[in-house]
Amino acid sequence: MTPSSVSDGLPLPRRYGAIAAIALGLTMAVLDGAIANVALPTIARDLHASPAASIWIVNAYQLAIIVSLLSLSFLGDILGYRRIYQAGLVMFTFTSLFCALSDSLSMLTFARVLQGFGGAALMSVNTALIRIIYPQRQLGRGMAINSLIVAVSTAAGPTVAAAILSVASWKWLFFINVPVGFIAFWLALRFLPDNLQKAKGQRFDIPSAVMNALTFGLLLSALSGMAQGSPLWLIVVQLLALMIIGTLFIRRQLSMEFPLLPVDLLRLPIFSLSIGTSVCSFTAQMLAMVSLPFYLQNVLGRDEVATGLLLTPWPLATMVFAPIAGRLIERYHAGLLGGIGLMMFAGGLFALALLPTSPSDLNIIWRMMLCGAGFGLFQSPNNHTIISSAPRQRSGGASGMLGTARLLGQTTGAALVAMMFNLFGDSGTHASLIAAGIFSSVAAAISLTRMSQQRPDAAG
Repeated sequence: MTPSSVSDGLPLPRRYGAIAAIALGLTMAVLDGAIANVALPTIARDLHASPAASIWIVNAYQLAIIVSLLSLSFLGDILGYRRIYQAGLVMFTFTSLFCALSDSLSMLTFARVLQGFGGAALMSVNTALIRIIYPQRQLGRGMAINSLIVAVSTAAGPTVAAAILSVASWKWLFFINVPVGFIAFWLALRFLPDNLQKAKGQRFDIPSAVMNALTFGLLLSALSGMAQGSPLWLIVVQLLALMIIGTLFIRRQLSMEFPLLPVDLLRLPIFSLSIGTSVCSFTAQMLAMVSLPFYLQNVLGRDEVATGLLLTPWPLATMVFAPIAGRLIERYHAGLLGGIGLMMFAGGLFALALLPTSPSDLNIIWRMMLCGAGFGLFQSPNNHTIISSAPRQRSGGASGMLGTARLLGQTTGAALVAMMFNLFGDSGTHASLIAAGIFSSVAAAISLTRMSQQRPDAAG
């Protein structure tokens, strides 16, 4: 295959095989971040662990991803995105088997850390690979598929978990990844392209990787501590350490030609504005998705199945609107599409917050659909802008930053939900939805400011 053919995307039907490999791997990685929440009580009972200790089954996975995502995306720029993705598939598949075979909390937590590193490898370069797989003129369609997978996998996690747990033990939450992982790896070997435009002269800086891990690890730990009511002195120590290490980390990155934290890309206004939009929007999404099940079950008295069904219109609407947005980005500015989508999202969130005391199912469903449609209209154009505004040889850094922004938003949103319930008790869902609407409105304002910025160069 010639370089020119790669830069113009893969030919059909090879493109379909490559996208299938990306879709399967990303679905597993994102789903496993959300799927374990529902199973925590069951796992804790089976492994004779306390509820507080079992939280580490979720936190260990998230922590491993967030501390390694940028480092792995940086390695993708050097070694090739295909290699990193294939290595991630192998690690994720075998560590999923390790998770399923675990017979103690400590063993499962360790397995989840390793699984998180595999998931980080998949998330770190997936959008960089899509940039090679699709022709530049159709990149928006590729980003729409990617956005669709992330949004639906995140929103559908509890429903999928409940379905599996209704017919099998919690171990099958992880066993199911093994055959899917092997299929994805076969597709990756057969169809994924290599990036011929690797970064020249780029070297992996170990001190930067360590400081990156400490910075994001301390941030996640502090947010989790605030959510779970950790001692104030411990949170203060973590925040002080975060400020010191984070400052040293950023200063080091500013002095480097090829920084691990892509400060070179963050100097591009349209890139930094798009990252800010992403963080705010995913914070809003998690504020709603984590708090709504409590409202539906504890306040309205719906059972688990009814709750899952009432939440389903959100990802379904996203499934419809994400591909539409992927085509619209070829004609309209991402700032405009994102602004409209996020205003729709905010409208849906505020409408949910203003639900009557005893709403009908239809009253809930149309609000969920409005949220999902708005989020679907925003996300793929935003991701398209983040990736296409970076030079091709820095696609890995852009892809890693996109994943980091999503995880930061989700982690912040989940922590804020816990804070809202601590502050407002039974009204925690209402407060969370109001906060989510505010975050989405801020994201819409940021998105609209991007219209003053030139659209990313198609040549990248």
